[in-house]
Amino acid sequence: MTDGEKPAARGGLFLSPGAKERILIRKPLADILTETEKGPHLKRELGPFQLTALGVGAIVGTGIFVLIGPATGNHAGPSIVVSMLIAGLTCALVALCYTELASMIPVAGSAYTYSYATLGEFFAWVIGWDLILEYAVGAVAVAIGWSGYFYNLTKSLGMPFAWTHPPSVCDPEGLQGCGIINLPAIGIVLALAFMLGRGVKEAINLNALIVIIKLASLAIFVAVGLFAFSGASFSPFQPMGWGGTLTGAAVIFFAFIGFDAVSTAAEEAKNPAKDMKIAILGSLGISSLVYITVAFVLVGLLTPTWGLSALGSSSSALADALGQHGQTAVAAIVAGGALAAITSVLLVSLYAQPRLFFALARDGLLPDRFAKLDPKSHVPKKTIYLTGFIVAFFAGFVGIGEAAELTSIGTLFAFVLVGIGIIWLRRHEPGAVRPFRVPLFPMVPIVAIAMSLALMLSLPFVTWMRFGLWLMVGLLIYSTYGLFHSRLAARKYGLPEAAPPPR
Repeated sequence: MTDGEKPAARGGLFLSPGAKERILIRKPLADILTETEKGPHLKRELGPFQLTALGVGAIVGTGIFVLIGPATGNHAGPSIVVSMLIAGLTCALVALCYTELASMIPVAGSAYTYSYATLGEFFAWVIGWDLILEYAVGAVAVAIGWSGYFYNLTKSLGMPFAWTHPPSVCDPEGLQGCGIINLPAIGIVLALAFMLGRGVKEAINLNALIVIIKLASLAIFVAVGLFAFSGASFSPFQPMGWGGTLTGAAVIFFAFIGFDAVSTAAEEAKNPAKDMKIAILGSLGISSLVYITVAFVLVGLLTPTWGLSALGSSSSALADALGQHGQTAVAAIVAGGALAAITSVLLVSLYAQPRLFFALARDGLLPDRFAKLDPKSHVPKKTIYLTGFIVAFFAGFVGIGEAAELTSIGTLFAFVLVGIGIIWLRRHEPGAVRPFRVPLFPMVPIVAIAMSLALMLSLPFVTWMRFGLWLMVGLLIYSTYGLFHSRLAARKYGLPEAAPPPR
């Protein structure tokens, strides 16, 4: 498109020969940083410890306490340790890419903002819409997992099955019929959303406390489990071959999701150039070490009467494994730690989602109301509450399996685009300031992209169909609203520009 040529007015689609250039318009790095400081922006008040705790809070939760049983018993067997290594390595390579971008572009929006600076507005919208899927649907899955642990801890007190499960879930014992609505899931989501709306510092400090509690409960599991450990449980090591190990990696990958949520807090970091590196890599490193250790001990607790088949049907594998060895009191402590762990994961998911809406709205791709900050708490309170209500509604009526798979495919897709973005920026803006640089470039991002795609391909076809439907809805919203309200396009092509959202 020449300088004198302008796209069509906001009322219709861009049909000019320059339409491709229009939808691939990029936001320069300098503009992103300048707009953040001059326009509405979040308050920088988080240090490296709080940010690292945010990452550990997002990672250690549903995966290690809920999904490790099915992943081990139904797929990987004792090679779950290798599955953990594969999933962790994939995330580690991607984490290096996130760290470089987060230190370069310390603003809200995570991979959405990075894609806007590298691949262009269209891909930025796609990844932004995809991240909404990751955080919102992920929060739904976590809320359902929280409710499951809550029910197991309280059913002896007469907690009714019907009011703690969605309609698609029926009592496996056949005594209480099927669920009606998952009230505990709804309640915990609304409670955490209200807390986040009051301000970020209080919620982050609570998260740090919960992280200490859940790591302590896992340490107790490992310490007690080692006394009943048996090496005989590791034979055969791969009962379902390498295929089972890889499938186990794809399933347990959900357990590693969360370190990318740290990048959504880059705009609130006191010293993002330093703190992002510590928080992203530190939280993933701590979580990976904990996961592999716990998985190793869990396999060692298998018995001839409580083997892989029993583990595969367990939604509270760690507590159940201790119970098989008579450690019922310790099992109760671990179950309580699981409830705390899942609470912190849900808290971080609900923290990250509104900040994504905030970034999209600040660029004009969503209505301005999503970028409005509360004058007292300095957070997008209305967006936080809206997110809470939406997540609470779906958590009350859907099952955990579909939500977890959708979250995984959405996250892996984001990982692919982040890897591509790193390569693009290195080639087209080699002189940009990089407080952290991905080592072994371009091998690290290329391998990260390949491993993410491999894990995506291992997910069920129905998950791909749901993911495709979600992207189609997003493209419809972009083509009817975002395309014609983009502030970047308005400035570049001289279109009428809406007033910026209030600070």
